[in-house]
Amino acid sequence: MALLIEEITQEDQTAILSHIRELWGDDFIVVHGDAYQVDELAGLKATLNSDLAGFLHYEIKENECEIITLASLREGVGVGTALISELEAFAKANNCNLLSVITTNDNLHALGFYQRRGFHLAALYPGQVDQSRKLKPSIPEIGDHKIPLRDEIRLEKCLS
Repeated sequence: MALLIEEITQEDQTAILSHIRELWGDDFIVVHGDAYQVDELAGLKATLNSDLAGFLHYEIKENECEIITLASLREGVGVGTALISELEAFAKANNCNLLSVITTNDNLHALGFYQRRGFHLAALYPGQVDQSRKLKPSIPEIGDHKIPLRDEIRLEKCLS
């Protein structure tokens, strides 16, 4: 099995947007009070034997690269890790010294995943998801593991 990481192209958008809608309920993502139209973000895709296996979207602001989405469509084969590694190399090459990501208090899988890859808990934003619901009312009240979905958690990885 050959895992290949490449930039997302216009031809990939239909398939990726379909997965975005399935995973996040819409074509846009709300993070820290900002709405992101996913197909307008830069991104990377992972393919496994020519099939879409995962993707991530990111935004660079000054010396920080922020992960906006990360989805592995094939769990347990290193898709997420490969996407993070490729983005980390790209961020360093573009003079970023910080890689960051926001997740929610219910996403225990993501909290573990990022920490195992060198990210540290950096900030807690209590009630931020309630604020995000003003932009995206479809965000559920109850998240993974039947945990009330309320807070955002910022994780960071120093690249320098």
